[in-house]
Amino acid sequence: MKRALITGITGQDGSYLAELLLGKGYKVYGLTRRSSNQVTDRIAHILPKIELISGDLLDTTSLMHAVEEARPDEVYNLAAQSFVQTSFNQPVLTAEFTALGVTRLLEAVRKCAPKARFYQASSSEMFGKVQEVPQTEKTPFYPRSPYGVAKLYGHWITVNYRESYNMHASSGILFNHESPRRGIEFVTRKITYNVALIKNGLAQELRLGNLDARRDWGFAGDYVEAMWLMLQQDQPDDYVVSTNETHSVKEFVQTAFERADLDWEKYVKIDERFYRPAEVDLLIGNSAKAADKLGWEPRTDFKTLVNMMVDSDLKIFGKPSGLTC
Repeated sequence: MKRALITGITGQDGSYLAELLLGKGYKVYGLTRRSSNQVTDRIAHILPKIELISGDLLDTTSLMHAVEEARPDEVYNLAAQSFVQTSFNQPVLTAEFTALGVTRLLEAVRKCAPKARFYQASSSEMFGKVQEVPQTEKTPFYPRSPYGVAKLYGHWITVNYRESYNMHASSGILFNHESPRRGIEFVTRKITYNVALIKNGLAQELRLGNLDARRDWGFAGDYVEAMWLMLQQDQPDDYVVSTNETHSVKEFVQTAFERADLDWEKYVKIDERFYRPAEVDLLIGNSAKAADKLGWEPRTDFKTLVNMMVDSDLKIFGKPSGLTC
């Protein structure tokens, strides 16, 4: 039986990855930070099947203990301070978790489980002010937020450990990926959750920032399969994971409100507080390498993703959309 250690197991990606690995017969361990309020909502349905280990990306010793306890064949580093807007307000903390945390975990793996295969969650935010369209593994990076800069450090330190210590360490440069499990602080879930509130008469408006920003949005449940496939390859490498399509925030809003049979223009207000200090205007990936070498392709299209999220949030308040397609 293969053994896997997932950092960030309580997050969106961690929960889907844990489900995937359990389905493949893995023994799954999840790293969680010790706190008075342990948030395990996303993994509540699989808690009896996994082992949680206390550890912190800020503390190398705890990571070494976690790796020693899990004795993993594969390590997936999904933990981070992952909200871009917060990174502008907490740049140092973002760097500690999202950048240096990768180094601490790589060191723990190198010393305690050197044969384990390592996955690093890189991000399309590393492209930032994009230097070419679409973005591939060879596109120059130009991050536009402390989060993007921190992710870029994590990406390159993973490459460095791969080349310096012959570790099987791969990075997935994942473009935006969403799901009903997305945190409501992220713009996609903020939209679908507020659609549900408005539909149920619990809110009268939705305040958003730049509606013209364009993103390559996929389904997180599809993307975790790409993570797993990377660690099944003979040689480690870096891969863009994307849908190869771009849509504006406005398109997301229109699709979401339409699903609930609402006119978005009656409820959406532009609020400059939600603009980034440095905006990323356009992200669109080219995942041809992942398709060619991993045999991976996205299965969930944009409209299906948005409808899935709206339907899930409507169910929270007991009013399904009534639509079946």
